Amino acid sequence: MTGEMMWEAYCRTTNTNCNIRHDIWKFCGGGAAADELANLVLAGIKTATASTKLAYELDGENLPEVGTYSVILFDNEEAACIIRDTKVSVVPFNQVSADHAFKEGEDNRSLKKWREVHRRAFTPDYKAVGLDFDEKGDCVLEEFEVVHR
Repeated sequence: MTGEMMWEAYCRTTNTNCNIRHDIWKFCGGGAAADELANLVLAGIKTATASTKLAYELDGENLPEVGTYSVILFDNEEAACIIRDTKVSVVPFNQVSADHAFKEGEDNRSLKKWREVHRRAFTPDYKAVGLDFDEKGDCVLEEFEVVHR
């Protein structure tokens, strides 16, 4: 099932306006990591995610808000689930909490490992605008719940 098909089915069964904001995306932009993280969401382990604020600026996208829906895709474009943001905050990278790192559900769930992995993941956003990674750069932190599988 495609992302749009899942969104339409969700809207039909919940009487949700299909025209409200919803995003359709893959974790990490795709690849094996997208499948791994989508499966962590489906298992109830991953209940949060993070990105650079710079990424939203580069793409000309609005920041997510509480209530924003996202259809999460596997790498092969198949829809995995629909999530709804329950908390959104903007926090400097070096101030992301151990609690948030744990909620992301990745690796050993430690803040140390979160910083290591996300420093690598976020560096290309900075390189795209000719900057080095910034420890004080803003991250968009989202906490979410699965509303449809």
